[in-house]
Amino acid sequence: MSTAPPRVFCIPATAAPVVAVLRRGPTEWWHVGKWDLAAPSFEPGAWIHAQLYPQKCDLSPDGRWLAYSALDANARWAAGTIYEAVSRLPWVHALAAWEAGTTYTRGLRFVDRGAETVGPPDVGDDAPLRARYALALNPPEQFSVERRRGWTETADSEPRHPSDTWDERRRARLAKPRPGGGHELRVEGSYAAFRDNPARREPPVYSVWTEDDVRVLHGAQWADWDAAGRLLLVTQEGRLQIHEDPEARAAPLFAHDLTTYRPAPVPPPDWARGW
Repeated sequence: MSTAPPRVFCIPATAAPVVAVLRRGPTEWWHVGKWDLAAPSFEPGAWIHAQLYPQKCDLSPDGRWLAYSALDANARWAAGTIYEAVSRLPWVHALAAWEAGTTYTRGLRFVDRGAETVGPPDVGDDAPLRARYALALNPPEQFSVERRRGWTETADSEPRHPSDTWDERRRARLAKPRPGGGHELRVEGSYAAFRDNPARREPPVYSVWTEDDVRVLHGAQWADWDAAGRLLLVTQEGRLQIHEDPEARAAPLFAHDLTTYRPAPVPPPDWARGW
């Protein structure tokens, strides 16, 4: 079994102290977890021997539901082998699923109930979900997940070429101010909105900016602010961290090592099998 550090992508809820943790590794395995920022704690969930597409996924604002895109060559069900689904975090038991047919899809995101949406043609009437949110297709743009969480392109970001339909040929630069001010988090990289192929892309570079200083967060594979202005980090070694220090110069307030987990798929608990 590979001992390479896991690749990790996180999706914070926008109205709750919850983060969906999508971890790839070992090869062909994905692990889903729930990072509780209030406790703080980490809850391991589903292992899936398939392909997930992190930049096509989303977490509901309340941190309850995960919308995800998957390719499972061994799947034998009505949704086919390439599908979109909604589950209860941190599990992937599909409460609703729709056939995608191709990996050239945008994935789904949660939007306000009643908003004008462009989604699957048969999203159904899943009352507990629909009572709070609607689903819409993601736009084809880099850092699609981040943009929905307050990140915006900087003035010096490499422009998107008109012929770049899927926004995958450039290194974009985005920034997010720290809640409360004083610092700004920036990222530069080339995530595609619906695909993430690290074999042909350099990893993203994160840095913290102030009026007179720039601190590169060496060894960070993901970063963001939480609502309280704390710095959330995932290290290249696969460790979740919460820093009170916005520049991560001091020891973290919380740290959790994801490398201790090994593939151990189990059935989802009863509460994750229904809305």
